[in-house]
Amino acid sequence: MQILLTFLFKCFAALPLPLLHALGNAAGGLGYYLLKSDRQRVFDNMRLAGLNPEPSSVKAVFRETAKGGLELPVAFFRRPESIETLFKEVHGWEHVQSALDAGEGLLFITPHIGSYDLAGRYISQQLPFPLTAMYKPPKIKALDSVMQAGRVRGKGKTAPTNIQGVKQVIKALRSGEATIVLPDHAPSPEEGGDGVWVPFFGKYAYTMTLAGKLAQVKGVKALFFCGERLPNGKGFVLHIEPMRGELNGDKQHDAQIINENTEYWIRRFPTQYLFMYNRYKQPAGAPLSPDWKPEPGWKPEQIQD
Repeated sequence: MQILLTFLFKCFAALPLPLLHALGNAAGGLGYYLLKSDRQRVFDNMRLAGLNPEPSSVKAVFRETAKGGLELPVAFFRRPESIETLFKEVHGWEHVQSALDAGEGLLFITPHIGSYDLAGRYISQQLPFPLTAMYKPPKIKALDSVMQAGRVRGKGKTAPTNIQGVKQVIKALRSGEATIVLPDHAPSPEEGGDGVWVPFFGKYAYTMTLAGKLAQVKGVKALFFCGERLPNGKGFVLHIEPMRGELNGDKQHDAQIINENTEYWIRRFPTQYLFMYNRYKQPAGAPLSPDWKPEPGWKPEQIQD
């Protein structure tokens, strides 16, 4: 299975980006009609975000999501020098350079927008030291091996999404290195993830505290980024900006600041956000949401990740 997956990933990685994105458009368009529950979730989540979804914009979300999946082989198996050529513009690198000049560690934060894997690979290639990304292995072991082989190359390193991984990332940051965190995953208390219920587009979402904690490690600069996907397979634009707002060490406050930053980036690139993700789920082991209401016939054992 691992050999087959590696072969398939390498085949997709060799395809020109315009062709990959054309395939993504076709797959996403088909998924819009076939995946009824995902389609409804996208409509609901976009509506909560105040984006007034229409069928055309929801279809665009499906297409962009499919493109993101097809970009993974490129991120994992193309040479870093080849990936660099896909980025046509870079805005905000001066924020990275000022941190490098000051000898600060770099915390890169990106929601699930655009091509975050390719953008992370591009950033890693530009840095003079390793970049560690926290990584939750997929349930399929063979796929995990393929993804690890793709991510742990060049200056890329991974850390597991548990307490040992957090310690690894903090050590890297204190050593003046870099890490990437995706702040819009709902943490799993059963796996050691720490979270709090704070509003996300006006509705409570169980939000990780990790991003806020890492941003306050001494000598660390926190930057949000996004790898914007250009139309028609023309490449990407990397956007980097300092985090908006001030953290103060309070979990609730800091998680809210992170969510507000995430909202800002989603509003900038709405169709490139992973609106299919169940951001408002009730994770197993987490306290009940402040606005949670049981449905008729609900039983406690129904709470799941």
